[in-house]
Amino acid sequence: MTTPTSTCLWLESGAAEAAAFYQTLFPDARVTHTQPKFDNPDEALVVSLEIGGQKFSLLNGGPYYKLTPAASIEVKLDTQADIDRVWAGLSEGGTEMQCGWLTDRWGVSWQIVPKVFFDLIAGPKADAVMAAMMQMVKFDIAALEAAAE
Repeated sequence: MTTPTSTCLWLESGAAEAAAFYQTLFPDARVTHTQPKFDNPDEALVVSLEIGGQKFSLLNGGPYYKLTPAASIEVKLDTQADIDRVWAGLSEGGTEMQCGWLTDRWGVSWQIVPKVFFDLIAGPKADAVMAAMMQMVKFDIAALEAAAE
């Protein structure tokens, strides 16, 4: 039995803008549905979005609840150029944190991680790699690989 699931992210406002912006950063992102507000059909209540095959609902819920970094979207990328591009986009108007975490301008928390990181922390120099990572804000693949040598 398959149970369809998605993650609902409560935004104060800007769900359609956020979904459109995420589509510019992730080539496989697509809006699958928009539910208009009942009292204003020109504004979205919910925007359904897929990124990397993961389903999200972006809800324009108002100021009642706030997202926190306790839940984040982890994005695993191949190259430093991809990390730099996605990081620059998501951090614009947001807040950068340590160890590859950031919160974007809509309050959504992200972890932008190089795929190679998981191989490096499984290797013989895992402690050195972790120590290097703990000094980073945005991940630096070359520095992680140097720590693994």
